[in-house]
Amino acid sequence: MTVRAAWLLPNAQTREDTRLAPVGVLAPEGELLSRAGVIPGGAALAATSAGPMQVQLGIGRAVVQGTLAQGAYPVVVSSPETLTVDDGHPQFDRIDSVVLRVYDGMYDTSGQTRVAAEIIQGTPTATPNPPTLPPAALRLWDVTVPAGASAGVGGLDWTRALADRRQYTTAHGGIIPHGWAMTFNGAYDGQFRDNGVTGLERWNATARAWLPYPYDSGWQPLTLAAGYGNPGHGMPASWRRLGAMVMLRGRIGPTKSGATIANGATIATLPAPIRPAGGREFAWAAPRDVTSKGPALTRVEITGAGVLRTFELFDAPAWISLDGVTYCTD
Repeated sequence: MTVRAAWLLPNAQTREDTRLAPVGVLAPEGELLSRAGVIPGGAALAATSAGPMQVQLGIGRAVVQGTLAQGAYPVVVSSPETLTVDDGHPQFDRIDSVVLRVYDGMYDTSGQTRVAAEIIQGTPTATPNPPTLPPAALRLWDVTVPAGASAGVGGLDWTRALADRRQYTTAHGGIIPHGWAMTFNGAYDGQFRDNGVTGLERWNATARAWLPYPYDSGWQPLTLAAGYGNPGHGMPASWRRLGAMVMLRGRIGPTKSGATIANGATIATLPAPIRPAGGREFAWAAPRDVTSKGPALTRVEITGAGVLRTFELFDAPAWISLDGVTYCTD
């Protein structure tokens, strides 16, 4: 057999089965559930045309999760498998699925104990959908079968017919590669995956969300104290956190025309995620007022409680700039 599973047959598992099939603790999806998927490496379980109405499934390894009581089945395809797609419906298109399917008579009504690569046929309709899979089946590819398709009329256009539906899994603690169906939730705080676009994401169990890693908040508006806003044409005050690094930008000044910033004035209170341990301080020079060209020197601090305020005010500035202010939270 070229499609086989470890820990399925009651008496006939060979040592070669055990060596080839994936074993060990895999990425979890629950207390007793493993994430089903293809084991990445090369072009694992790739699909290619083998004829007008035939598809060849390449070699590779996977994990097929059954019910909670069944557990997960390690599966290997050690030689390419050729599968035949049934002719198209006379009137409607349909979508079939290439799957790895485990039959286990101890848990299903099949009366069989085997694993197979097979095609599960979809329902022909005006707007077809992929078929609903039975338990212990892993979808690998979808095949769109147009109405009237057959070998006698040229078969399928394989460049359009195949849709990759391989989702991937990995060992516990490993980074789950990008694949199909990436809307799944993480199983534990700190789990990693590759989103295939911007890089790594880390599962935050509290937020129940995949967050960029290193964490990147993107630019967020800074909430200012009453009486302060964005004077003139400067950029509005905002913050961004990337990992432990915080960047500030923008201009802050009194909203009242002609007013200046007083010594010790609280300008804003930073949100908890960007408050620096122990506080930070920086110096700045800005116009004394809206008409003067001379510099007004001041020092600005961010306290450990996140209060942004002036201190050691040598001159009364009309505004301060946060551009270039960067610090670590720790």
